[in-house]
Amino acid sequence: MDDEFFMREALSLARAAECLGEVPVGALVVRDGQIVGRGFNSPIGESDPTAHAEIAALRDAARNLGNYRLPGCQLYVTLEPCAMCAGAILHARIARVVYGARDAKTGVHGSVVDLFAVERLNHHTEIVGGVLAEECGSLLSSFFAARRAQRAAAG
Repeated sequence: MDDEFFMREALSLARAAECLGEVPVGALVVRDGQIVGRGFNSPIGESDPTAHAEIAALRDAARNLGNYRLPGCQLYVTLEPCAMCAGAILHARIARVVYGARDAKTGVHGSVVDLFAVERLNHHTEIVGGVLAEECGSLLSSFFAARRAQRAAAG
């Protein structure tokens, strides 16, 4: 199985978030070629600023594997992680992160800063960006365009 396969699975989770009116970001955790955790954005519905897709996927994987550490696991996410999610990824000891679209406003793999490159941190994660970037970015762009159009129509 390859990165595009798992990114397509993350995109399906992003679409589930969109159906609930959430910003369409999806994430999943994979170990040994098997999905062990899934998540999508739900901060609005859960009234929880930490309810990002990555956090939900990490929590799901940790519960399923019975360990708060997730060594040897890969995280697939449709959008470049933010600082909060990067911290959780590093604390979970994720081996590899694969993301789709860059996030010019809050991304921490070089878009704003590169948190993953800080040598003084005690864990380092391999990062691969740009997998199905156009699809991931288009989903987000169309979501925000629709949201702006709704606001303009309302008022």
